[in-house]
Amino acid sequence: MIGRREFITLLGGVAAWPVAARAQQPTMPVIGFLSAASAVPSAPLVSAFREGLAQNGYIEGSNIAVEYRWSEGPNDRLPAMAADLVDHRVSVIVAPNNAAALAAKSLTTAIPIVFSVSVDPVASGLVSSLRRPGGNLTGVTTLNVELGPKRIELARELVPAAMSIALLVNPNNPAAETDTRQAKDAARTVGLQLMVLHARSELEFDAAFAALADAHARALVIAADAFFNGRSEQLAALAMRHAVPAIYQYREFAAAGGLMSYGGSLTELYQRVGVYTGRIVRGERPAELPVQQATKVELIINLKTAKTLGITVPLSLLGRADEVIE
Repeated sequence: MIGRREFITLLGGVAAWPVAARAQQPTMPVIGFLSAASAVPSAPLVSAFREGLAQNGYIEGSNIAVEYRWSEGPNDRLPAMAADLVDHRVSVIVAPNNAAALAAKSLTTAIPIVFSVSVDPVASGLVSSLRRPGGNLTGVTTLNVELGPKRIELARELVPAAMSIALLVNPNNPAAETDTRQAKDAARTVGLQLMVLHARSELEFDAAFAALADAHARALVIAADAFFNGRSEQLAALAMRHAVPAIYQYREFAAAGGLMSYGGSLTELYQRVGVYTGRIVRGERPAELPVQQATKVELIINLKTAKTLGITVPLSLLGRADEVIE
């Protein structure tokens, strides 16, 4: 027969067992997601990132957690957000744009970082080489900076009578200087004057488009930028309001009513980042994972927008389009 004292002791041991068992279970890995964009417009891209994670068996909320940090445009907020993720000792930091990658790199050499950037990862100091990154960073690089001059040529082809066009850049983007220099060279080559407009936030969009109208620029090229990525609908609407044909890098812009897009696939990039993140969580080292170079490029033309703007798209352009939205 068990005495009262022995029963209480036994009961206490049974009650304490689940706590001890939980303490012995492995902690769920936590990924830090650091972006210059905004959460709501980026939802489809986050879904693509999750698809990449799932290829390695990781499901958010089930066997892995994600801490999201969105600067919503201002890049000067990124260092503090990166520091917060470092303080949380996340397993991996995902940095899907230039400024986020540089902010994370400046704060840790221990936590793996997976980036998606449009700048040259070697020239910008993110990695020592594409084949063997050699540090705590790896990821995916795009051709968007290299494709900037091509967008100038496409704008010229679309509006052959134009004498001047405009380029919209985010001056806080580390690639802004390169984008601007290459665009000026390309415009000069095809006999165009180039007006450079700046927008660091939504508050500066209206002023930029008003300046474009005052200068009578006949077309607008929007430079690659993570903040702009999440504002495709707003930028497309402003271009329509000011009756200016505009070209951006990603399909989302043309789908939102922009006239044309020429560049890679954002969803493909985020999925690749998700795959690499999952591989690193499983134990692979970023130093040994080569930086991937996305080479897929697509030309999307929105014919409905062209008709609204009274623009006849040359057959030479339509014939090269990967998709025509009607």
